[in-house]
Amino acid sequence: MRTGIRWLLRIVLLLVFLAACGTFIPRPLIAPVEASSVAATHRILLLSGAIHTDIAIPLDEKTRATFSFLDNPDFPLGHPNAEWLIVGWGGRAFYLETPTWAELKPLPVLRALTIDRSVLHVDLAGHITEPQPAVAAFDVSDDQLARLINFISDSFVRDAGEIAPIPNAGYGEIDRFFEAKGYFNALVGCNTWTAAALRSAGLRTGLWNPLPQSLRLSLSVYN
Repeated sequence: MRTGIRWLLRIVLLLVFLAACGTFIPRPLIAPVEASSVAATHRILLLSGAIHTDIAIPLDEKTRATFSFLDNPDFPLGHPNAEWLIVGWGGRAFYLETPTWAELKPLPVLRALTIDRSVLHVDLAGHITEPQPAVAAFDVSDDQLARLINFISDSFVRDAGEIAPIPNAGYGEIDRFFEAKGYFNALVGCNTWTAAALRSAGLRTGLWNPLPQSLRLSLSVYN
């Protein structure tokens, strides 16, 4: 009994140590050099929940044109009240089958803890109030925003150049799910994808950010 407890404590301490290292060791280790004359003219948002993060991309004429492959009558990217494109990545089973905690099921949880195919979730939002605890804002340049958009666009699975929507999948009237590149597991999950996306835009994250709290903390320390 005591041996089991000791091993459990060791595992807990190891996880705490790894989480601390993942948060406080920056990635990249050396801060990227951005030209001081480059103006940060765009604002992107990190939206945080209890276990998941999304990225909000500002919608203007240029970003609407870049994401025009998403535009259709069921997803009105050009709607005048749409100010933000919300994008998140996650495990297929858990993401599709758990719109609320009340609908939590054992099998999607098991898939999330082991390995699962991935999907991208996209939604539209109007005005997002700042500041608020669940929203972190970052100002980026034209080039940084372009790199972030390229990262997100490249995360969609494409067949002959066309993205792959998942039929009848969504939480509301206009949000949509699409097949995505990569595989999801408990160690490389939605928040590590978000971190990688933000790094593509020149932001520094922690070495490993499996939780929203870890990602937000490392972003606040290094940016």
